[in-house]
Amino acid sequence: MLVNSRAVRIEWGDCDPAGIVFYPRFFAMFDASTTALFERALGMSKYRFLRRYGVIGYPLVDTHARFIAPMKFSDDVVIETTVKEFRRASFDVEHRLTKDGKLAVENFETRVWAARDPTDPERLKPVPIPAEVVAKFA
Repeated sequence: MLVNSRAVRIEWGDCDPAGIVFYPRFFAMFDASTTALFERALGMSKYRFLRRYGVIGYPLVDTHARFIAPMKFSDDVVIETTVKEFRRASFDVEHRLTKDGKLAVENFETRVWAARDPTDPERLKPVPIPAEVVAKFA
């Protein structure tokens, strides 16, 4: 499967009063890393691929993380992101955040390929992930 690596510098605004990354900021970094992976695989911006495939996004329906080592302001880290499994309308993503080659945070997500429900546009519904999208990750 395709792996995308993204270098990230920990910014002042990522940190709590103790000077370490406030844990919700990791989830924002991982969300951006999922988008970066899809943009790389599909060769277009998120805006363009959402329009092309007629979906509104890929909402997060489950996540969990394991925090192994704290990160602090100005640390340079690398986030490696891959889709571990595609199913009909959902997929699992794994993120591995490392500093100096050592694992610091692992994150696992389940997301759903979603569109507006034609019977109720206020609701979302899972829709099949196009085979052409899945093929780009092989």
